[in-house]
Amino acid sequence: MSKTHFTWDDLQFFLAVARSGQLSTAARKLRTSHATVSRRIDRLEFTLKVKLFERNPRGYVLTPIGQRFVETAEKVEQETERLEAELAGQGPAQQGVVRISAPEGFSNFFLAARFGELSARYPNLALELVTIQQIMALSRKEADLAVVLDPPKAGPYHVEKLTDYALQIYASQSYLNRRGTPESREDLLNHQFIGYIQDMIFAPGLDYLGDIHPRIQPSLQSSSIFAQLTATRNGLGVCVLPFFIARQYPELQQVLSDVKLDRHYWLVCHQDLVQSSRIRAIIAFLRDIVAKEQIQFLSNGVDEPRAKGRGRHTTVSSG
Repeated sequence: MSKTHFTWDDLQFFLAVARSGQLSTAARKLRTSHATVSRRIDRLEFTLKVKLFERNPRGYVLTPIGQRFVETAEKVEQETERLEAELAGQGPAQQGVVRISAPEGFSNFFLAARFGELSARYPNLALELVTIQQIMALSRKEADLAVVLDPPKAGPYHVEKLTDYALQIYASQSYLNRRGTPESREDLLNHQFIGYIQDMIFAPGLDYLGDIHPRIQPSLQSSSIFAQLTATRNGLGVCVLPFFIARQYPELQQVLSDVKLDRHYWLVCHQDLVQSSRIRAIIAFLRDIVAKEQIQFLSNGVDEPRAKGRGRHTTVSSG
């Protein structure tokens, strides 16, 4: 009976396709060609005499035996990284590609500006940042790591809180000069409100207008926090914005300082990946940069000199 021969190199190709579902994406990660990835997968299946993927127009989907093979391949991956670190006589071998799924606001207004620090700390790590969070599935390994507003309640996941963050109501000074400053929540019903498209809200943590006032009907809606911010800065209405975003724009004024929403960012990854040195490196990096700049995420109502409106400070929590 002939022996089955395959190498760690074969497993790297397999894992890249299993995690992305696309030959082209796997090829970019491995810095090779689409045809090479296809050939290596075909060769691995021939060597093992099993079908690891179903091919369809949308990409490569793991078969049941392919899903089981992922667990074995990832154990080999973790042991390989550990062995490389030991042979190098250094810490964990932080190298490779990590795909992160994160909300648009956190990605564009905080994380992206700190890529230079990440590169300096881990020069052999490459980061893929995906901001279309609602289509990424950790269960299918479409992303290695996710920053989410609402963590999964069950499943094979590592979950930890990254930070709390505050949201408050803002408007441009030009809008307030034209329409007046709201003095109560009831006053907001007389103002143009900017918010999310209700049936496109992908995380319960973003469904917060009812916490402000149950009868608010936004006149301008967008699935993008960047579009909401742009409309607010251009004087089109009032909007709920994270403090860490709004504080970057001096033309925005906080209104109704007694209204503050508390939300949370969580780090989530599949349990199969949490021991990977490259995943641990990115988790440590995210913890460090958020802890170092915690003041950016939490507004206490005192350090916001541009607040407009009156009232005693209260907090509405998402729970």
